[in-house]
This record gives sequence, structure tokens and C-alpha cells, in this order.
Amino acid sequence: MLAKFMTAGVLALSLSACGGKDAPQSQTHDMKTQAATTDYMRDQIKIVGSSTVYPFATTVAENFGRTTSFKTPIVESTGSGGGLKLFCSGLDSNHPDITNASRRIKTSEIKRCADNGVNDVVEAKIGYDGIVLANSRKSPRLELNLTELFLALAKNVPDGNGGLKANPYKTWHDVNAALPNVKIEVMGPPPTSGTRDAFVELAMEGGCKTFPWIKAMKKTDKSAYKALCHTIREDGAFIEAGENDNLIVQKLSANPNTFGIFGFSFLDQNADTVQGSLVNGQAPTFENISSGSYPVSRSLYFYIKKANISKVPGITEYLNEFMSAKAIGGDGYLADKGLIPMNTVEHAEWKSKVLGLQTLTLD
Repeated sequence: MLAKFMTAGVLALSLSACGGKDAPQSQTHDMKTQAATTDYMRDQIKIVGSSTVYPFATTVAENFGRTTSFKTPIVESTGSGGGLKLFCSGLDSNHPDITNASRRIKTSEIKRCADNGVNDVVEAKIGYDGIVLANSRKSPRLELNLTELFLALAKNVPDGNGGLKANPYKTWHDVNAALPNVKIEVMGPPPTSGTRDAFVELAMEGGCKTFPWIKAMKKTDKSAYKALCHTIREDGAFIEAGENDNLIVQKLSANPNTFGIFGFSFLDQNADTVQGSLVNGQAPTFENISSGSYPVSRSLYFYIKKANISKVPGITEYLNEFMSAKAIGGDGYLADKGLIPMNTVEHAEWKSKVLGLQTLTLD
């Protein structure tokens, strides 16, 4: 490298002695390219966010690193909320270029981005995922409905007289005599996780609103409704396991009576040791999630800082790789990792938005 710069220096002096302005056009182009390269604030893409999207993003990043001349992006699992917080905190080199999310970005987060100068954010939808309640294959498979799931995990539950009481249920059998007489012990994600957000919205609220008087509360007192339907019990029946879904899978294998909440992809990758519970009579399978018949499913996303495309090499090429049919199409390599693909029309629409760098706006 030193020899290269010394050679460049000698050439520059020689050209200067000869009048400089007569330098060959190709040499001038090379020098401009080198100067432009040094303008980059970083030579490697930084990605944070969802633990659910993490294995998909890691696979794309590794494939991208193998098949292009760019460095393999750095991908970290911080949770959807944590990733968006980092992403929206600024534009300098200390902040990530991309954040993964297992839920859609919130209006408050778009505003936080704008407040910190992150004004042009591109949204990319990559497919679907189901949230499973899983246990070890050493134990019987659980079959329950959304109402029973809510009653098992909510902080407060109906008392049968039009009021509420602190959750008294200690076993699944307490919730419904048809369920096993096994202690309720569920490991799941923390509040910063998009999986947690999606679970309370789809599963907990889904079961909560099966009680007509609670459903009516949504119109009369929305904040009380949300507090009731979205608040998970804190008496030890639910255990926050951090942003490490692989750890939950390992714990389930070690304790056959414990259940875990995580994305379908982790169930799919560990199907030899864990099994997903049936919810409302539907198993968490590729086909059921794709068709929408499995009730606890959600969309997966990642978000890009448009401003960083000119500051960090490879972002455009990474987007091309991720949004390609070979990655997220019906026969793409991420389907083998558990991603539920979009149909061809929806995929084409999102690919056009992302590669066209269409940015979000505040409603």
C-alpha cells in the first residue's frame, strides 16, 4: 500500500512538472474515483433490529459478502424497538444504516427519526412470519384458543361478574379443565421486541376481545381497553428471556413443561426438538400462515436510511439481493430458513418501492 501511494506521489509530481493539465483522462477518472471512495463514512453496512428477522438478514448478508466485492454487512440482534431507537438516533457513522423489524414502524418512531435528522426512510417488506407458542416434543402438544391464551397470560382477567381480578390461574388446567394439569410457565420476548408487540396485539388482544363487554370498552375507554388486553402477567408465569430466541428453544428442550413464544422460523429450524401449539384449531405451518388461517401471524420488514446510500458502499446492492426472487421469492433461499414469502404480485410491488427508494411520510 505504501509503495502504491509513493508511486502515485511520484506520478503526481511528474505530471505537475509537465504542466498537470495534460494528465490522461483515464488517470483523472481514477483519481476522482479514489477521492470519492475516501468520502465514505464507513466501508461496511451496519444492520441492527429484530431477532426474528436476524437469521434472514444474516443469511442475505453472508450471501452478499460471498457474491460481491463488498464487505459482509455487520448484523446485530437488538429487538425491533431497540433497533429502531438506534436507527432513528442520528445519521453519523456511529448509527446503523438499516434496521430490521418484526412489526411496522410506528408514527412516533418516524417522528423520532425526523427529529434527529433521519428524514428519508425507505420501508421494505420481506414476507410473513407466524408467532408460535411452542414446547418440547417430549411433552403432549397443546391445543387452545385465543381466549384461553389470554386468560393464561394476562395480568388481569374477567371475574365473571362484569369486573376484573388479578390472574389466579396457576396451571393450564385452571384455565380450562380440558387442558393439561401443568404449571403455566411461558418464556417470551421483552417489551422492546417486535415479537412481543405482535403477540400482545394478535394473540392477547385477539383473546381479550372475545369477551363482549371488553370489546365494547374499546369504543368507550380505549386506553383502559389496551391496558387490559396488552398487559402480560408479572407473577412469574411469564418469563422475559431477552432477544435470544435460540436460547428459548434450548430451554424448552431442557424443561419439557415450559412453553416459549418466538417466530415460526425458529420452530421450523428446530422442528426435531420443539413443536408449535394449535391455536383456534390451526397449526403454525408454512401453508396455514401463508393462507392467513393461522391467527397469530405478522409481516416482516427492514428500514433503510436513504441518505446513507451515498455514504456507505454496497447498500444499493444489498437491497437488490434482499428483494430478489432468489432470496424472498416462493422458491427463494430464505423460504428454506422459514420465511413465508409474499405472492408474486405483492413481491413485485414491494421490490419496485424499495429499489425505487420510495420514502415514508408522516400521516
